[in-house]
Amino acid sequence: MIGHSRLSGDEISRRGREIYYSRLRSLVEVPDNIGKMIHIDIETGDYEIGDYMDVAAGLRLHAKHEGAALYGHRIGYKTAVSLGGMMERETR
Repeated sequence: MIGHSRLSGDEISRRGREIYYSRLRSLVEVPDNIGKMIHIDIETGDYEIGDYMDVAAGLRLHAKHEGAALYGHRIGYKTAVSLGGMMERETR
């Protein structure tokens, strides 16, 4: 994960996961969103959902909040990407 001018990559990841699992997962983890990416501004809680390769979702957040610290998560999966392995689905 890439760092931010004010926050480390680890801190962005920690906060992003906390926001996703405590506030957003129940709202966004619906059949039509499985496999899509959610980008979360960890400082405001704003988020955008886009297709897996849609970078516009993150850009929309940056346009709303210049310098935003963003966390990305693949909805319904434990990891965002897999290099030569299998993507493991999350269970409730």
